[in-house]
Amino acid sequence: MDSVGQRRMSELHRGRRDQLEVSPNLWAGVGLVRGGAGTALVGDPDTVAARMREYIALGIDSFILSGYPHLEEAYRFAELVLPRLPLADGTPGPPTASAHRGPFGEMVGNVIVPAGPRAAAS
Repeated sequence: MDSVGQRRMSELHRGRRDQLEVSPNLWAGVGLVRGGAGTALVGDPDTVAARMREYIALGIDSFILSGYPHLEEAYRFAELVLPRLPLADGTPGPPTASAHRGPFGEMVGNVIVPAGPRAAAS
């Protein structure tokens, strides 16, 4: 709680709960509900994806994402936001989450799509 990151986060809102939105859709209140520094992108899937595209346009190419509860939020992000983000080569993402499905029904969150089922070894 005494880290430089935590101090900077506290300076953003100065402890005022009415000042927690420090930028459009960027909520600095995460440190009020759990320890450590952090912010949250908040909003509907289109809004969160739009903010992430803005960060991507600024040159950010990696995000550390979490949510509460973690597993459920990972699925929600994969199904609702990920399809709205550009692919690694900058082309627009597919219009539906089904385009991110691998051959085994799993969600694919990167540019490497697994090959289809392999023939059983004899």
